[in-house]
Amino acid sequence: MVDQEKFATSELDIAAMRVEYGVDQGDNHPGLETDLDESWLADGWEPLLRNWIEHATSAGVTDPNAMVLATVELTDSGPRPATRTVLCKGLSPEGVTFYTNYESFKGRALTETPYASATFVWPALGRQVTARGPVRRVAPELTEVYWRSRPRGSQLGAWASRQSRPIASRVQLDQQLTEVTARFEGVDAIPVPPFWGGFLLQPETLEFWQGRRSRMHNRLRVTLEAGDTNVSAMKVERLQP
Repeated sequence: MVDQEKFATSELDIAAMRVEYGVDQGDNHPGLETDLDESWLADGWEPLLRNWIEHATSAGVTDPNAMVLATVELTDSGPRPATRTVLCKGLSPEGVTFYTNYESFKGRALTETPYASATFVWPALGRQVTARGPVRRVAPELTEVYWRSRPRGSQLGAWASRQSRPIASRVQLDQQLTEVTARFEGVDAIPVPPFWGGFLLQPETLEFWQGRRSRMHNRLRVTLEAGDTNVSAMKVERLQP
């Protein structure tokens, strides 16, 4: 039976919800009160993004490597945007790496339209970073290396789930996992599923955002050729909030 009280109309005024950025972030995390400056990108975009992820980790942010991934799905009604949260599992001057089922909604979308946008958001720190650019599959050997680092349960789950496909019930889903677990019983090294692997997003643009008082936020946009790791070729612009 549905608990009706749980779904009772709330008197919460969502429109009135507001955070004054730049007030307490620096108090809780020393150094964050310093304004984002173009000089922070002197060594490239990747060191700064990595630094911000490390800062979020030190601050106790849950899943500091989480990012909202936006893709374009081609439907009978035309192209449609779709977003979901995934975990960044690789960061290099070449780009941002994440892993998924290639036959999932996002996997098929990225195969049909190999371009994406990914946003890291750390509200507690008043920071976010958005990267946009073409996407390509990573080499099988790189997927193999990451696959070996995954817990066995996660490996079994990847085999058991036909990601994004409808299923009749939770019981059926659990049964699929039970069957896969039995299938690989006694197998020390579970193989990588042929339908599973990594994608590399190679940024053409990135935006580093830092919240500030009165909504006068700091925004720095980095423009570069996708896959170009030459720092001197980067273009950095400050954007109005």
